[in-house]
Amino acid sequence: MEKSYSESYKEAGVDITAGYRAVELMKKHVARTMPEGKADIGGFGGLFPLEIAGMKEPVLVSGTDGVGTKLKIAMLMDKHDTIGIDCVAMCVNDVICCGAKPLFFLDYIACGRNVPEKIAEIVGGVAEGCVRAGCALIGGETAEHPGMMPDDDYDLAGFTVGVVDRSKVIDNTAMRAGDIMIALPSSGVHSNGFSLVRKALDVENADLKSPVEELGGKSLGETLLAPTKIYVKPMLALLERVKVKGVSHITGGGFYENMPRSIPEGLGVRIKKSDVKVPPVFGMIQRAGGVSEHDMFNTFNMGVGMSVVVAKEDVPAALEVLRAHGEDAYVVGEIVKSEDGVELI
Repeated sequence: MEKSYSESYKEAGVDITAGYRAVELMKKHVARTMPEGKADIGGFGGLFPLEIAGMKEPVLVSGTDGVGTKLKIAMLMDKHDTIGIDCVAMCVNDVICCGAKPLFFLDYIACGRNVPEKIAEIVGGVAEGCVRAGCALIGGETAEHPGMMPDDDYDLAGFTVGVVDRSKVIDNTAMRAGDIMIALPSSGVHSNGFSLVRKALDVENADLKSPVEELGGKSLGETLLAPTKIYVKPMLALLERVKVKGVSHITGGGFYENMPRSIPEGLGVRIKKSDVKVPPVFGMIQRAGGVSEHDMFNTFNMGVGMSVVVAKEDVPAALEVLRAHGEDAYVVGEIVKSEDGVELI
């Protein structure tokens, strides 16, 4: 790379040597996610050995997503080491809803100006997310876009591929009235609804760094930046022990949009609002923005990051497995005959 330098390109706003420096800095992060700690980045494609021993009909499951305007909070806080966890979580939490184990992940970062240390910090978060999900970070791309975005701005998106035996793909055909919905708690707002969060809390002008008693002594910025929880490992453990009839990742659209996606036509879920363990930050958002209760449950996860449906007799075993893997899971609702999708009572 010693001869790879363009003064003209740098004058146009793109410093290719900064890109090389960023790659060197991120290699240690990538190594954490690779089998046997081996990292080989910088080529034209990411290679991954596919282990499908014991599977009769392996099916690949893909997912892609970004972080959205939560990035604005990271920029305001000048804290970039956790936002990558969110990016991984938004992808791997989707594929686990099918029962698929994430295999590998790739990221894409677009920035106004490539600051190698900042890019490496972002990728460090991506790598941490991959470690939590048990998948490998096998590649990515950093693109410098001078003139298209301010120097300090960036955007982050990612892509994952998982695998599951076709016979173990989660489908909702076995779901019946009387089945039980279990809630896996969120770590907070996760990575959805931040346009409303920013408007309601006026975050550009708010005090993001002082402790807030209502938030347990954490600052508003720290609370909003809490990375999206990754549910892959507890869910894989659950799938080994219990027949799971449906899974929903509660993202944008909240309860009303996401829960029905795992429930067959003619059935719905009845939830007592008093049973939902809602973190205090959602009350702050609702009061500050004058947001209706319906819109809160139709925008945010309200403390439920993932929902799982099992037969009533399987609830004790399901809770035992999830709690053994660090999830403070609890019963949140019951499947009923309904055309309304979600009934909040």
